Amino acid sequence: MQEKFTDQIFKRIEPLWNAYLEHPFVKGIGEGNLDEAKFKHYLKQDYIYLIEYSRIFAIGASKSKDLKSMTMFADLLHGTMNYEMDLHREYAAQFGISNEELEATEPSATMTAYTSYMLNKAQLGGVENATAAVLACAWSYNYIGERLAKWPGALEHELYGNWVKMYSSVGFTKIANDCKDLLNELAKDKPEDELKELEEIVVQTSNFEYMFWEMAEQQSMWPVKVLV
Repeated sequence: MQEKFTDQIFKRIEPLWNAYLEHPFVKGIGEGNLDEAKFKHYLKQDYIYLIEYSRIFAIGASKSKDLKSMTMFADLLHGTMNYEMDLHREYAAQFGISNEELEATEPSATMTAYTSYMLNKAQLGGVENATAAVLACAWSYNYIGERLAKWPGALEHELYGNWVKMYSSVGFTKIANDCKDLLNELAKDKPEDELKELEEIVVQTSNFEYMFWEMAEQQSMWPVKVLV
C-alpha cells in the first residue's frame, strides 16, 4: 500500500506534536490544574485567531476547482464560525468574559504572525496551499484531544473537560480527517518541489502551534509594550 502524503508529513511533525503534550499549558488542560488566567488569555487570543482562520476557508472555497472541495471549505467555515466559536463564547461566559470583550481582543505578536503566515500561503497558491495552511490546526488539535481524553479525569473536569471532549469528538475527528483526505487528493501527481512546499507549510504552521501554546502559557502580547 502506497504511503499517503500526510503520513510522510507526520514523520517530520510527530516529535513536535508529542512536545505539545509535554508543554505545561497543554498538560495543565489535561491534568486540570491550569491557571485560569492563562486559559482566559488563550481563549481570547484563540477567538480572534479563529476569525482569521475562517478567512482561509473562504479563500479555499473560492479557489476550489470542484464542488466537493468547495463544499468542504464551506462546511469548515460554517462549523468554525458557529460550533467552535460558540464553545469559546460559552467558555468565556464561565470566566466572566463578555462577547464584547472577546470581539475587542487585541492580537498578540504570535497570533498576528501565525495567521499572517497562513493567509499569505493560502493567497499565494491554489486550493492545495489553503488546505495545507489549515491542516496543522485541525489535525494537531484532534491529535491532542484524543490523547488528553485518555488521561484520568480530563473529560470530566468542570472547566477544561468540554475542551477535551470537543477536540476528541467524532465530529472534530471527521473535520481533521477531511482536511487530510483533501490534501492527499490534491497532492496526487504533484511534482516533488510542490510537495516539498506543501509539507513545509504544515511543518511551519505546526511550529506556530507550539508558539501559540507558549504564548498562552506566558500570557504574552508583544515584546515591547511602550516605546519611549
